[in-house]
Amino acid sequence: MSKIRIALIEDHDLTRVGIKTALLQKEEIEVVGEAANAKDGLKMLRSVQPDIAIVDIGLPDKDGIELTRELKSTANGEELSTRVLILTLRDNKEAVLAAFAAGADSYCMKDIKFDNLLEAVRVTYNGNAWIDPAIARIVLQQAQQNPPSPQTTLTDNKNLTQNPDFLENQEIIDPYTLTERELEVLQLIVEGCSNAVIAERLYITVGTVKTHVRNILNKLCADDRTQAAVRALRSGLVG
Repeated sequence: MSKIRIALIEDHDLTRVGIKTALLQKEEIEVVGEAANAKDGLKMLRSVQPDIAIVDIGLPDKDGIELTRELKSTANGEELSTRVLILTLRDNKEAVLAAFAAGADSYCMKDIKFDNLLEAVRVTYNGNAWIDPAIARIVLQQAQQNPPSPQTTLTDNKNLTQNPDFLENQEIIDPYTLTERELEVLQLIVEGCSNAVIAERLYITVGTVKTHVRNILNKLCADDRTQAAVRALRSGLVG
């Protein structure tokens, strides 16, 4: 089984070391590079070409959004498949939308629990977007205020109308489609809880949680947890 190759770009040494130490607890993860600024980080990413780059927005020489934009523009003409997971303290609308417009694949807050960060890494590695619940709300609000036209693009190569994680057509989901327990699990998914945390809070096994999650995805016609969360928020199934 191949490992998930991760590079870290974070200017705070303690934060970077802490994230690296936590990630290396998992045998499936390999940290292949790290940098404390955007210039060194971009050079390192082009050299080692990791699966995922965890990038802080607040870098000293250039913000992580611009780094992401440069990295993704490089990929247009080269075989560079690195996905970008933004890790930041900023949850304001402008920063969130700018990050996704630059080509970020996932967006996490720095106060994220390690289990959730690990889940975000896995989801991102598998080609899906992982978004904090607060961030999902921001993106959803933007979608409702500015419905996309066929010409609207999220990035140069990602059309909003082709990205079901963010902008599906407005839909109404019958709350009775889901059982009471499934609605409880869905609420915790929206709050960003891992399967282990959901199991602990609802006093059920992780296996049972996985069954509920699978049923929820099927009933909401969602490909992943993030898509289910966005659809739940949009339809009003959860608050």
